[in-house]
Amino acid sequence: MDWSSFLAFPVEQMPFVFVMLLIAFTVHEFAHAYVADKFGDPTPRTMGRLTLNPRVHLDWLGMIFFLIIGIGWAKPVLVNRSHFKYPRRMGIIVSFAGPFSNLALGFISLIILYALHYFNLMSGMSSGIHMAVNLFLTLMVTQNIFLFILNLIPFPPLDGYRILEDLLPRRILMKVKPYEQWLFFAILLMFFIEPIRAVTLGPVFALREPILAWFQAIVSLLFGG
Repeated sequence: MDWSSFLAFPVEQMPFVFVMLLIAFTVHEFAHAYVADKFGDPTPRTMGRLTLNPRVHLDWLGMIFFLIIGIGWAKPVLVNRSHFKYPRRMGIIVSFAGPFSNLALGFISLIILYALHYFNLMSGMSSGIHMAVNLFLTLMVTQNIFLFILNLIPFPPLDGYRILEDLLPRRILMKVKPYEQWLFFAILLMFFIEPIRAVTLGPVFALREPILAWFQAIVSLLFGG
């Protein structure tokens, strides 16, 4: 049986996807914790989240879901905004730090990929190693861009919704709060039902292409084309 037809990624790519997720999820949650700590909230540090140790941040069910269906999650970093000097403004920055870290990881991975080929740093290595390195770095680029976009969607429990909470006036936020659970189910429907996904999340995820094109243009300039 070809299990690839039931999975989000080909079976032979699974080890690379797993390592990519270890890095992407860990850096994402660490970014939340680091920025919150810098803004004066001791909660992430107290809870042991101010670390790059993957075991602290990973939710194994969320990891399995990503490997199977292409969407998953890590353990969210708890933040107490009351410790911030400017709770709403700093809350937005803390929420954005996670997705931004994925965007940065994607860009850095693309630079490394270009550098390896530009400076011919893999000369003498076997074709198998060439393929493995190219596949891993390509996944680091494409999937981190995907995570950046996904996490900025303004639906709970994603970071985009936390940003929206800090942007909305309180009177409007109080009207939205009772519908949070339905918003969560709405995004699940948009993700899993193909006709709905095509007209809702489809155009959003299509932003991967222009972001990747911008990255490639910048990196190409850095390496002289």
